[in-house]
Amino acid sequence: MSVKRNRSQYRGRQFDAANAFYRDTLGMSIVMDHGWIRTFAAGRDATQQISVATECGSGTAVPDI
Repeated sequence: MSVKRNRSQYRGRQFDAANAFYRDTLGMSIVMDHGWIRTFAAGRDATQQISVATECGSGTAVPDI
């Protein structure tokens, strides 16, 4: 078995700051945006991803992991 995707998720409240860093500075693309979670990916195959979430959907808090 091989790793096909590496994705991390972080709690955040400032999507503008996340855009400035991950998209504008690192050149990652926004590949998912549900309003409460935004995922950025690097490269055409999107194997490296990072998500910034304000909640876990339905108002559930983002866990401290």
